[in-house]
Amino acid sequence: MVDFGGWDMPVEYSGLIAEHMAVRTSVGVFDVSHMGDILIRGPQALDAVQHISMNDAAKLQIGQAHYSALLYPQGTFVDDVIVHKLGENDYLLVINAGTREKDVNWVQSNVREFRCHANDLSDYYTQLAIQGPHAVDVLRKLTNVDLTPIKNYWFTYGTVCGIPNTMIARTGYTGEDGFEIYIPADEATSTRVWYEVLRAGEEFGIVPCGLGARNTLRLESKMALYGHEISDSINVWEADLGRFCKMDKPEFIGRAALEEAQAKPEGLKRILVGLEMIERGIGRDGYKLFSESGEEIGYITSGSPAPFLKKNIALAYVPPAYSQIGTTVLVEVRNQRVKAQVVPTPFYKRPRNK
Repeated sequence: MVDFGGWDMPVEYSGLIAEHMAVRTSVGVFDVSHMGDILIRGPQALDAVQHISMNDAAKLQIGQAHYSALLYPQGTFVDDVIVHKLGENDYLLVINAGTREKDVNWVQSNVREFRCHANDLSDYYTQLAIQGPHAVDVLRKLTNVDLTPIKNYWFTYGTVCGIPNTMIARTGYTGEDGFEIYIPADEATSTRVWYEVLRAGEEFGIVPCGLGARNTLRLESKMALYGHEISDSINVWEADLGRFCKMDKPEFIGRAALEEAQAKPEGLKRILVGLEMIERGIGRDGYKLFSESGEEIGYITSGSPAPFLKKNIALAYVPPAYSQIGTTVLVEVRNQRVKAQVVPTPFYKRPRNK
């Protein structure tokens, strides 16, 4: 157990590799109640969400969600978020635990000019993530909802474990198919549902999963982690998240700075790339990168052995000149420089039939 954003969180239950492999090949369950939830509600809720986030919430339909981010005026990250459209005037933002207080204050202070309320509902919900190819089979045993029509990044409501009006979202942070369910936060209900999920998944070999597997799964799938790939000093273009930043929508916080950055003749100074170690060694968070000629060029943001891929992988910031696929760089591992190669990302993509 470790402290994580003020929560006592399990790093692992039965072992990181076993948990990681269960999610990739069958099913695992994560208690992600540490995630925060902000409800924006009111006649100008959409205008408020558009103002504070970079993706285009006007394109969301009721029951749909998308990946987005809250940006500072300089185009760097307050946090990344999932925006859910609950109704015409209702939006739920799911935020990170470690940035909860900062995010809530930022959102509330920046939506004041709009006719809406932004309320912190983080303590109202226990959030469980059931992830893996058999996630749908497990959840099917616990709900009366037909899960088949729920597409990736869509959600619905129904009875789960006897609890009516439970939000069921086809979302997750693993790169696998899966669902996140939002249940009442009281301890008795949370405990009962946790064990019912585990019982329902017994036939598929379900395992509870901790922060360790959550990190290696999201790394294989190139999903950003705040404080690593994204931060208040890294902008959207550098983080290679431009596909989620809709510059053609109305004004939003950070847009002017991002336009200015795009227009600079010298372009980006650094960009996020994927690395695979080609010599013996593991590139860890914070390790320095060097060119083959010995010049220091960047650093690793997240690095680890990839249990499913059986490779040592990392995400790293390098100058654009070193970002081409196949480029060799050197990682400083305990005073030795070890070769790595720039490779396509995400490192892992879920097969379509899974």
